[in-house]
Amino acid sequence: MKAMFFDTLEDILQSTSFAQIREKFAHFYDDFKSNHTDLTPNAHARPTNELQSLVIMRDKHTPAIKIRRPNHAKSKLALAKILHSVAHIESSAIILALDACYRFRDMPRSFYADWLNVAEEEIRHFGLLEELLAELDSVYGAFPVHNTLFEAMEATQTSLEWRMGVVHRGLEAKGLDANPFVLQKLMQTDLHIKSKIQEVFEVILRDEVGHVRKGDMWWHYAQREAPSPQDFIALCERFREFSLAGKILNAPARLQAGFSTQEIESLQRFYADRRSR
Repeated sequence: MKAMFFDTLEDILQSTSFAQIREKFAHFYDDFKSNHTDLTPNAHARPTNELQSLVIMRDKHTPAIKIRRPNHAKSKLALAKILHSVAHIESSAIILALDACYRFRDMPRSFYADWLNVAEEEIRHFGLLEELLAELDSVYGAFPVHNTLFEAMEATQTSLEWRMGVVHRGLEAKGLDANPFVLQKLMQTDLHIKSKIQEVFEVILRDEVGHVRKGDMWWHYAQREAPSPQDFIALCERFREFSLAGKILNAPARLQAGFSTQEIESLQRFYADRRSR
């Protein structure tokens, strides 16, 4: 008998630790790849605030503007804080990918294949960052984190177009912009894990380009299905509480991920105008 796809996902999203999520996901993903899950949408998705896994995203959170980010990575503590902030993004991305599969129903099977693949890669990224933190005698949860991704999840839970645009084509692409600068700061360290950090960030950047490319593809799919689709700049304006691009755009990575040169230039102008007001 096949496992019910959405019921099983709900059970995973009701987990209260990443250890539970990883264990349950491994079995579930094996079943999905073996075509042993039933994709029949037998009920509606719960609102995001009823999912227990979101407690993990909200735990010890503080507004993003109040997070004190280290200016350097020369000390063990500063290095741990920077890696912890990246681990928080990756841990949240696990839940966001699973929630996309759980929330949006009657989609092509390839949609679920894409976002379960993203969840698997985010779990691997999180594990790599946990290993780095352990080498610094730290763990995930040791420092306060911001709740931007949780807020974006809540704000986009009713629309596939919004979720794909704001979260996966917006905030994840912003991560592409940040990656080179975060890595540059991390390379200031003289600690023994410097080369391992570089290897991990190269893996993350490579995979995240693919994640944004999936977000790009499914955002365009949602636009074709939407009665009144919005272009990406209009989406940035509508969700102006979230900044969907970095101050300096990673144009090569964004081009690989599906953005056009014209779109990148429009994004730069849009956010430059906002910052100048």
